[in-house]
Amino acid sequence: MRPRRHDDAPEDGEEPIVSEETGGDRAEEAATPPLSEAKSSPPPPSGSKSGKTAAGAQPGYSAFTWLAVLALLGVWSSVAVVYFDIVDYDGVLGKLTAYDADGDGDFDAEDAKVLLEPAREQPAHRRAASAPAEDERPGRSSPEKSSTGSEAEDVDSQIQAAVALPAFVEDDFVADDPRGGSEHLGGEDADAIDTSGVLVEEAESARDLTSSELTQEEDPSVAAPPVEGRSESGSPPAESPAQAEEHPEPARARSEPARESGVAAQGASERTSAEKSRDKAKKKKAKLLNDLDRSIKAEVDAAEKLRKKGKVEAALRAFETLVQRHPQSPRAHYGKAQAEDDLAEKQRSNDILQKAISSYRDAAELPGATPDLVRAALKRRAERQQFLGRMRGAVATLERLVRTFPEDVGLKNDLGVAYLLLGDNKGAKKVYEEVLAVAPADGFAKVHYGFILKSENKVAESIPYLKEGLESGEPGTDDGRFYFHLGDALQRVGDRSAYHWYQVGHERGHFASVWQRSLYNVDGLKAQPWWTPNETGYTELVKALEKNWKTIRDEALAVMDRNTGHFVPEEENLREKGEWGQYTLWQQGKKSAASCQAVPKTCSLLERFPEATGCKRGQIKFSAMQPGTHVWPHTGPTNCRLRMHLGLVVPEDGCRIRCTDRTREWQEGKVLIFDDSFEHEVWQDAATSRLIFIVDVWHPQLTAYQRQTLSAI
Repeated sequence: MRPRRHDDAPEDGEEPIVSEETGGDRAEEAATPPLSEAKSSPPPPSGSKSGKTAAGAQPGYSAFTWLAVLALLGVWSSVAVVYFDIVDYDGVLGKLTAYDADGDGDFDAEDAKVLLEPAREQPAHRRAASAPAEDERPGRSSPEKSSTGSEAEDVDSQIQAAVALPAFVEDDFVADDPRGGSEHLGGEDADAIDTSGVLVEEAESARDLTSSELTQEEDPSVAAPPVEGRSESGSPPAESPAQAEEHPEPARARSEPARESGVAAQGASERTSAEKSRDKAKKKKAKLLNDLDRSIKAEVDAAEKLRKKGKVEAALRAFETLVQRHPQSPRAHYGKAQAEDDLAEKQRSNDILQKAISSYRDAAELPGATPDLVRAALKRRAERQQFLGRMRGAVATLERLVRTFPEDVGLKNDLGVAYLLLGDNKGAKKVYEEVLAVAPADGFAKVHYGFILKSENKVAESIPYLKEGLESGEPGTDDGRFYFHLGDALQRVGDRSAYHWYQVGHERGHFASVWQRSLYNVDGLKAQPWWTPNETGYTELVKALEKNWKTIRDEALAVMDRNTGHFVPEEENLREKGEWGQYTLWQQGKKSAASCQAVPKTCSLLERFPEATGCKRGQIKFSAMQPGTHVWPHTGPTNCRLRMHLGLVVPEDGCRIRCTDRTREWQEGKVLIFDDSFEHEVWQDAATSRLIFIVDVWHPQLTAYQRQTLSAI
């Protein structure tokens, strides 16, 4: 069917479309005679269109007589059409099937939406007053920012992955931002779930999780923003304007026309048939009805109308009745699953959500289910499995989807994310290698593949993938974690463009500033790199630490002398060189009883200060650093804590810490306080080892409710 143009004549029963280029005013002007003519010309007699008496008409007849005659003619014409079979109804209906865009056997409002779609998708130069298309704007909306609040995971062992690809959109039924699919659809049934009936928090949300040993936990490696006259502390000098211009702006408009020079056209030439088919699939309306479903479409539509109006209980009852009457109807089962899904969200019930997950599987497994329904049902099923933290079940669902739709690059990308959520970086890497083999320009696959390479400490190799993926501007790429790791990788290889990418991340709203690059934040908290005890309000804790520093030191040295194995090497890949060990007493607000047995006086002292022991977004630990150690510039994961350093064994010269552009040195028996969400860096160039005691405390401006409800990091 060709697209409707403005100059086409309207179909029977359709309203005429007035072109924006011609408008309706001219038509009215043409149809309205000039005022002078209207005054001079006498009105035509009844029954005449041109002022002359109609042929065969007697001028003495009244208007009522003519109306009666016309009515009788209309009645006899209708009888003649039916009796003599003048109109070929079957032929007309056959032609109308071309307009049945959703395949439901009729021509309705949904078909009209599809028919009018080409008019909405005209090129910008043909619209009278069009705004730029959404995919022409750099960056993404948030929503998917997903990102997405202050939720966080234990970043000691994992940095969370990017938001999954956008939702599979149906005009009739909207599938919400799904990310899943499964091979062994019953595989997750063995997993235990919370049956309390209360919907769990979104497992720090599937969108936030990835399993990478590279974390931005308290010491995620990152680069320094430009600072003029950076001292020996490691602050780099400022970039010149000329240097800044060398860095291309990321996330350019993907719909910008390619230039004939061939450079801009190169990206378009890389688009494979798989990518084109994916784009086409996004615009195509989902066909969810098979022959059986079409026969009960009126009942399905009535139940769906209840669901869309928010009457989920009534909708669920209606769909359950349909399933009982038509157990082989995939659309009825799918509607039941959606209604259960909505009800689970409304009542925050895991039990009902589990029923929805099962119902999505039932809908997809019925014979005769359309491919679009199978796709939509299994994608939503995998998403809800991820919501419950059932990552293996989600992976199985996505694996089945990938086998069913092997050409769908988007499903493979979703599967890669699911592997990352599961902690299987090797599985994710294999998936993204397959995607890039058939779609080498896929930005989503590039940023995730680059992220995986960096987690393997292949720093230089990761840079082009992270950079090109961010520059693609594709959905799911404009994420703070990718800016974070690209900047860190660039700094580690000595590339000054790291600061450019931090600035872009800040401008995109991912970082509070170029210096403060934590990703799990609470808005409105006071932000400054260095603090005094009075500013924190924790003066009693500071006094207790400084008064008892020798006792704390002696217990720590005894642990080191007895068994240095208690000090675990730093495992976050933050060291450029040297040795750095830690001995943890509290982690995420939980006490390590075994560790405290070795240092009982220290732990007893700290238990008087819940601002430290109850800090779920911090640690309490000893930190021992050997000569010749350098810790890369890095930032902590959250702005919800402050970090105290108590000097225990500090060599006279060579040990220093930089936070932003200010460098300080430790002193034995004294406390330094800084906000580790700002970039900081450490050097140990002394001749002997350095030992300090690290105590994290809640940010003083957090309320008691926030301290209780914030997730642990």
